[in-house]
Amino acid sequence: MNINDLLIYGRKFLLNTSVKEAPLKIRLLAEHVLKMNKYELVTHHTKEISEEEFNNFNIGLEKIKNCIPIQYITNNQEFMKLNFYVDENVLIPQPDTEILVEEVIKYCLTTFQKSKVKILDLCTGSGAIAVSLAKYINNCEITATDISSKAISIAKLNAERNLVHTKINFIQSDMFDKIEAKDFDIIVSNPPYIEKDIIATLDAEVQKEPLIALDGGTDGLFFYRIILKNSGNYLVNNGKIFIEIGYNQKDSIFNLIRTSKDFINPVCVKDLANNDRLIICEKGDSSNFQI
Repeated sequence: MNINDLLIYGRKFLLNTSVKEAPLKIRLLAEHVLKMNKYELVTHHTKEISEEEFNNFNIGLEKIKNCIPIQYITNNQEFMKLNFYVDENVLIPQPDTEILVEEVIKYCLTTFQKSKVKILDLCTGSGAIAVSLAKYINNCEITATDISSKAISIAKLNAERNLVHTKINFIQSDMFDKIEAKDFDIIVSNPPYIEKDIIATLDAEVQKEPLIALDGGTDGLFFYRIILKNSGNYLVNNGKIFIEIGYNQKDSIFNLIRTSKDFINPVCVKDLANNDRLIICEKGDSSNFQI
């Protein structure tokens, strides 16, 4: 059996299943098993494969059939043009979150041209946000936290792989519990924000991701309340919060900002699909808050 035969076999294997984007996942699986890129799969399509490679491909196909995300099978996800190790202990970084990272980078490049910027990344997970910021912002010092020790280990690995480990201090912490510094310029977070009762209705692959990274409490706002209640104690004057949100959470979070008394000038940024994706606000006296 050659590579071309293997790809045909994979398509037939998943033909009558409910697997979405099966051709893409088959190609990614083949790249992983054969240790090739997509161009090599094409240019070496007549290359014979070994029995071990075929068996490993079959194991991967079974996992795909059982709704295991391809990223957990290949242990890789691209984000901000960087490669991240991921497994079942961390949320898979999604393209929508790149909007959040890009907005932080844009703000830093215009505001901190000659000075160092201190950033706190809450709920870092795989470290995708912290590592990307460290990669693209030269003069930054980042603290990244997560309640999960396994997530912290993965985030550290990703920082090392992307050569930014000296710029990030990783702390296992339940939100702000173990954060001592009080002079951050920016707090950034993509916290769990899915309503508890909604999780069971999500796509089968999404339900394979860690519950702790999905569950935002009864109304999906549990972690936003913590962030807005406490961030004022950890930011410098005029410091900013950048938080990713669900497509339908803008009004609810604007209301939380109004009642926080610590933040002003909220702005909502949409993603490429024109959905509300992140909110930016600034530390300040909100007694005259207006939406």
